[in-house]
Amino acid sequence: MVSKITGFMREYVFGLSIITIILGLFLLFMGVLWFWFNEIVMENSALEFVANLENLNAYLLVAGLIIFGIGLYYLYSFLKNRKLALKELKTDKRSEFLKKHNELKSIVKYLPSKYQKMLKDKENELRVK
Repeated sequence: MVSKITGFMREYVFGLSIITIILGLFLLFMGVLWFWFNEIVMENSALEFVANLENLNAYLLVAGLIIFGIGLYYLYSFLKNRKLALKELKTDKRSEFLKKHNELKSIVKYLPSKYQKMLKDKENELRVK
């Protein structure tokens, strides 16, 4: 069960991190509206749901910061690892590939299965085991 969840998250890490960032920004926005723009919230009927939460918006502000940070971390981590993997998989020299092979295997392990397949293809092409 855990491996299925981990596999799902690994396959869709980019989309899930974007959704997490958006959710964090929304919660952060609600908290900021309540604490710094309280008059606007009270006057505007469209923001009634923020006014109904009153001081619970403090928790939303903190939760928004945490969720936003987590989303940014996963997005940055994914993009950095993806860029490094693609750069290393472009090489046609067996010696360069062997130098980074262990590092590449550990990086690709946390990327979607597409990159794992690309690594296996490159290993077969350069006859690396």
